[in-house]
Amino acid sequence: MFLFCTAIPLHTTAPIEIIDVTMHIKDIFHQNRVQNGQITIYSAHSTAFVAINECESMLQQDMVTFLTQLVPQHQDFKHNRQPIDGRLNAHSHLLGLFMNASETIPIADGELLLGRWQSIFFIELDGPREERTLRIQIIGER
Repeated sequence: MFLFCTAIPLHTTAPIEIIDVTMHIKDIFHQNRVQNGQITIYSAHSTAFVAINECESMLQQDMVTFLTQLVPQHQDFKHNRQPIDGRLNAHSHLLGLFMNASETIPIADGELLLGRWQSIFFIELDGPREERTLRIQIIGER
């Protein structure tokens, strides 16, 4: 059984930002030559998440608009009254209730089983941030 772990450092530049990390994930996958198993992509943050969806620029703009409208930033959230790190980010935590911290993708016959239109995204909800980390774990047979 083969096990590999690594991390991708990220820098975000917008309050809500959707970053396509598919090529990074595919590069890591191809370097490790796993034939059968799974790859897990994990965000170790409470205001940044992982999602699989279609990569199309207007759809991504729609996603940002939807998230911004779903939980508007400027409300009287109790969490914002005494922020731990000075960030008024209750809205980011609340949006996170609807997202995943990780995604797991099967690997079969040396192929990462993403659908034709599927891409892997890191979704920042509390940016900009200098340091974010996306963790990758591959487990399987070579």
